[in-house]
Amino acid sequence: MMQAEIVAAARGWIGTPYAHQASLRGIGTDCLGLVRGVWRQVKGDEPELAPPYAPGWAEEGGTEALAEAASRHMIEIPCTEFQAGDVLLFRWRRGMPAKHAGIAVSPFRMVHAQEQAAVTEISLSNWWRRHLAFAFRFPGVTA
Repeated sequence: MMQAEIVAAARGWIGTPYAHQASLRGIGTDCLGLVRGVWRQVKGDEPELAPPYAPGWAEEGGTEALAEAASRHMIEIPCTEFQAGDVLLFRWRRGMPAKHAGIAVSPFRMVHAQEQAAVTEISLSNWWRRHLAFAFRFPGVTA
């Protein structure tokens, strides 16, 4: 699998409306649903199903559940070494678990789904870089 395939798959979700716990391109998705949908496109069946989760799941659980799940199926890489096609996890506040995901499409941009918006491609501004907590690579990726 090539990085370009992941980037193209992620960009194919642009414009999909935000919908909590959904993962249907063109219909609705949240940030985890975007990553799940891209996985299905480039890898096949999802290796595990996400359990139901409330919008405040990270604050309630207090564990790095999203990063732990990613580490079961992807390769963790240093945040400073992410490339196009890598999954990025962000924490909103220091001391809180990471609860937002996006897919890098270049060293400076990512595709993500954010509440009250459609899937979009944005700049990885300094704000995003300060909140980057984890980076993961799909298994079997080549440049």
